[in-house]
Amino acid sequence: MGYTAYRAWTSGQQSLDLDKYKLAKQGATLYTIQLGLNLIWMPLFFGLRRPIEATADIVALTGITGYLAYIWGQVDPTCGWLLAPYLAWLSFATYLSAGCGVLNNWDFNRKKWE
Repeated sequence: MGYTAYRAWTSGQQSLDLDKYKLAKQGATLYTIQLGLNLIWMPLFFGLRRPIEATADIVALTGITGYLAYIWGQVDPTCGWLLAPYLAWLSFATYLSAGCGVLNNWDFNRKKWE
């Protein structure tokens, strides 16, 4: 993620194409948003035991990262492809988050574990 962010930012800033410059700036905003969503998922899921909110968070995170890959792919196609493994991981993590919620009736606050 760090290398992709650096590569997309420098490619956009050094480009003579104004559209690529704007896309790099838009991507930087999306990158910051996805970092925030990524940061709050773990406390939601493990700390606060809120699987519905955590699943909504990770679905939003996956969508924003997919859009980020599209935006940065227009700045530098390599940057779009570099986000593919992260998107694959987020898809699997979304499945796990929702699966844990479904298997526990979306309630992690039970006192008695069977």
